[in-house]
Amino acid sequence: MPVYILHNINYTISNNMSIRNIGIMTSGGDSPGMNAAIRAVVRTGMHMGLDVYGIRRGYQGMIEGDIFKMKTTDVANIIQRGGTILKTARSKEFMTDAGMQMAYDQLQQHGIQGLVLIGGDGTFTGATRFFEKFTVPAVGLPGTIDKDLTGTDFTIGFDTAVNTAVEAIDKIRDTAEAHDRLFVVEVMGRDAGYIALNSGIACGAEDILIPETATDINEVLCRIDHDERRKKTVHILVVAEGDDFGGAVKVMEVIKEHFPHIDARHCVLGHIQRGGSPTYADRVLASRLGHAAVNALVNGTTQVMAGIVNDQVTFTPFQNVIKGSTPISADMLDMIRVLAS
Repeated sequence: MPVYILHNINYTISNNMSIRNIGIMTSGGDSPGMNAAIRAVVRTGMHMGLDVYGIRRGYQGMIEGDIFKMKTTDVANIIQRGGTILKTARSKEFMTDAGMQMAYDQLQQHGIQGLVLIGGDGTFTGATRFFEKFTVPAVGLPGTIDKDLTGTDFTIGFDTAVNTAVEAIDKIRDTAEAHDRLFVVEVMGRDAGYIALNSGIACGAEDILIPETATDINEVLCRIDHDERRKKTVHILVVAEGDDFGGAVKVMEVIKEHFPHIDARHCVLGHIQRGGSPTYADRVLASRLGHAAVNALVNGTTQVMAGIVNDQVTFTPFQNVIKGSTPISADMLDMIRVLAS
């Protein structure tokens, strides 16, 4: 039996009965590529002779017994679809002892011996507490558009979300140029600014505001004034929703107050970033991680998230993944200023 030793901690469980039945669920916010991950888990599991059970609506569905045995036809023609065929939800009830007990009873009733969980830090936090109470093995897949988890270079859905934002911002720039307007575009990213950073760079934004760096609104206003003086009539600001100064509406209000003559508009892209057909990159990532997760689980590895680091599959303990993120590169932040000048 392979043993994964991560951060000097042995994450292989001792189990005299090999895992024959596994459950899979998606939890928290949806992200493009979740269906590709489901497909990979189901088909890998069946290839290994396992019974795979789908759990609808995340932990809440687990509590309510919304569980069914999956067939290979259940995952046919879903690799290209956004969203998740298993649905998703957030469950406050699961965080209670009574809720966890009901969830465990349902797993026992269906004979489920291990779990593959597709989600983010909330999903993995729940899995950690569940394992401490009932020792149910679990391997996670990073399903979040925000890329706000450590232990993987990319998360399932991030690439698609960035490409969606880029397409939208490109269209906004077209109309901004036609009318000599300033646009403040808000993208998703409550705790992490990777969507804003990457879409902003790709679209040639004049300014990018992200949660990882403190926003000095006076500096933003000075850069707008500088552009005004050199007759630059189009200005695109990309703002992550979690930026410390506020979202697009607040930023635009300050700009209008200081530059009343500027035709300034704002646009909140919102949930379009979560939908749509996943890019090839997200489909391949989800497929690789789904396949790796099943192999790890049946080999006794638990309480880890499967990720890709330097194009290699790695496993990171949940406790090191939760509320973690890779620091924003200082070189990228400096590059933004140079290229927008």
